[in-house]
Amino acid sequence: MPIYEYQCSECRETFEIIQKFSDNPLTKCKFCNGKVERLISSSSFQLKGSGWYLTDYARKTNSSKTLPEPEGKKSGTKTGESAKPDSPKQDKPNPKSD
Repeated sequence: MPIYEYQCSECRETFEIIQKFSDNPLTKCKFCNGKVERLISSSSFQLKGSGWYLTDYARKTNSSKTLPEPEGKKSGTKTGESAKPDSPKQDKPNPKSD
């Protein structure tokens, strides 16, 4: 809903009010009941409700299309685990010796 700015011709008070587009303009000052005039100012508005942030829109994925795996990534790795080339296992020497 837009925010409109009004100025009273009697007390010269300036105030803002949130109104619907379909609302009639104010005619009386809310301070002294004098005649008010709607001012032309830079427009401003308030966004209310859901759907105004990027996070409110879920990205839909098409299950029939799969993205190719990036190079160097092995399939079967866990999330967050980097794919490393296979290297021979090295046995650690046993610290206990008999």
